[in-house]
Amino acid sequence: MTPPPPLLEVDDLRVVFPGRRSLLSRQTTPDVCAVDGVTLQVDRGEMLAIVGESGCGKTTTLQSILGMAPTAAGSVRINGTEVIGRSAKQMRPLRRHAQMIYQDPYEALDVRFRVWQTIEEPLLVHGIGRSRAERSDLIRASLERAELTPADAFTDRYPHELSGGQRQRVAIAASLVLEPDLLLADEPVSMLDVSVRAGVLSLLDGLRKDGRMGIVMITHDLSTAAHFADRIAVMYLGRIVEQGPARAVIHDPQHPYTKALLSIVPRPDPREQAWGQILQGEAPNPADVPPGCRFHPRCPAVTTGCDADDPVLRPVGVPDSGHQAACLLLDRAAASRDVDGGRT
Repeated sequence: MTPPPPLLEVDDLRVVFPGRRSLLSRQTTPDVCAVDGVTLQVDRGEMLAIVGESGCGKTTTLQSILGMAPTAAGSVRINGTEVIGRSAKQMRPLRRHAQMIYQDPYEALDVRFRVWQTIEEPLLVHGIGRSRAERSDLIRASLERAELTPADAFTDRYPHELSGGQRQRVAIAASLVLEPDLLLADEPVSMLDVSVRAGVLSLLDGLRKDGRMGIVMITHDLSTAAHFADRIAVMYLGRIVEQGPARAVIHDPQHPYTKALLSIVPRPDPREQAWGQILQGEAPNPADVPPGCRFHPRCPAVTTGCDADDPVLRPVGVPDSGHQAACLLLDRAAASRDVDGGRT
């Protein structure tokens, strides 16, 4: 029996935003390659966390999965169905199976809509629920699944009558009402108070643990990724520079950028806190990517050849673990081991 395809497959994805012509200078700005060769995979019951600095292409990657960004090359498949090249009309049935949770719950909800209307709208768009009573049952079930109970206490409220955490849960409920297979969460707790973040993250964690749903979550917080994600992908300037099981990436980081990010994560025991490795300068302009390894202008381990050779992801760590990293130093170490092995 042929096994089912992965829930989400992203292969060699490339997203380019065309340059714009200035009316004043009459010059056209360069094209911007926001995502360059990203490959990801997510299965049901799994959470993948994408981490990296602002502007590295994380959100654009999620938008591409839903056909919301100008994809120049590559492939995106949801449940084995290709997304790239589909029209807006063709994308509608696919979007029922993949839903986005946005970063800002204050902007995600229409201030004119009551909670009832917000959650009913996806049902109306996709033609789900033959009657108001049937839709009512679905709306209440979705609110309770998002841990807003009793549901009847929230259905008639407007967004301004809700706390930040409640607003984000309403946004989650509006996604869950369609029973999606895939949730794309764009920093879902960054705008919330620290006191309510854990509750929302635990909610997302519980949603995928029943094995029916997969989640891709963007976060700046590596400690959050370490606690909740099964796998982590570290992104820099449009590329994934390291990815693998969360434990392997956190406890055995291979790329200098990953090591720098981990060095500033607070530790529970202050006596174990080491000095953070502060990277020099800002991330380069994606319209003017440096030659060779795109991290080399800021890399504390830069060496000869880093400004000329562009490394690709290669297996590292435990064999067949899925842990990969892209660094010239790793390539040289592997080549040295091959030479030594040949001599012996």
